[in-house]
Amino acid sequence: MRLVIADCSVRYEGRLNAHLPLARRLIMLKADGSVLIHSDGGSYKPLNWMSPPATMHVREPSDELAADGVSEVWEVQAGKSDDRLIIHIMTVHSQLTHDLGTDPGLVKDGVEADLQRLLAEQITLLGDGFSLVRREYPTGIGPVDILARDAGGATVAVELKRRGDIDGVEQLTRYLELLNRDPLLSPVRGVYAAQQIKPQARVLARDRGIECLTLDYDEMRGNVDTQSRLF
Repeated sequence: MRLVIADCSVRYEGRLNAHLPLARRLIMLKADGSVLIHSDGGSYKPLNWMSPPATMHVREPSDELAADGVSEVWEVQAGKSDDRLIIHIMTVHSQLTHDLGTDPGLVKDGVEADLQRLLAEQITLLGDGFSLVRREYPTGIGPVDILARDAGGATVAVELKRRGDIDGVEQLTRYLELLNRDPLLSPVRGVYAAQQIKPQARVLARDRGIECLTLDYDEMRGNVDTQSRLF
C-alpha cells in the first residue's frame, strides 16, 4: 500500500470522461493495482478510481505541462478496457509505503451474517433448482457471500446487505469481474440481495445486468405466519 499526499489534477478517459481540477488530495495505490483518489470530505467514497487489474506508468511531463508546474504524469491503464486514469502531479507533500500483508476479509455479524446463513439454507429463494456451492467463496479482493448454481448449472454470485446501496453494487461488480476470469466458473451472473434496496442501487444493478432480490428476514427465520395472512 502506498499513500501519497499531493497537489494534483486528475482526468479519467474511457466509457466515462471526468475531470478533477487541481487540488491537494490523497492518492491511494494498492498492491492489487487499484488506484483511488480521495479528498478530505465525502466520507469513504473516492472522488475517482481505477479498479484492478490495472498498470501504472510514470513519465516526465511535456514541456507545456512542465511550464504549468506538472512534475510527473501518472498514467493508470485498465487491464480489460481502454479506460485510463491520468494524474498530473504538481507537488508531493508526503508519502508512505507499507506492506499490509494478507487480509482475512470482513467478518460479518448480526443480521447480515444471519441473512447469509439463512439464504444458504433456503437457497431456492433465488429460484427453483438453485443449489449452494459455498458460503464466503474466496477471491483476491475478499470473499463472495454466497456462490450458487442455477437450475441450468450456471454460476451465480450473491452479495448480501441489510440495506442495499450503490456501494454494494460496486462491490459485487468487482467480484464478478474476477470470477468471470475463471474458466471453471464463467459465465458468472450476480444477484444483489438485501432487506431494503435503494432505488439508485436498483438502477445501477439493472444497468450492469445484476438481479436484485428483496429478502424478508422475519419470514426467513420463520417468525411470520405465511399461511394465515391474506397478502
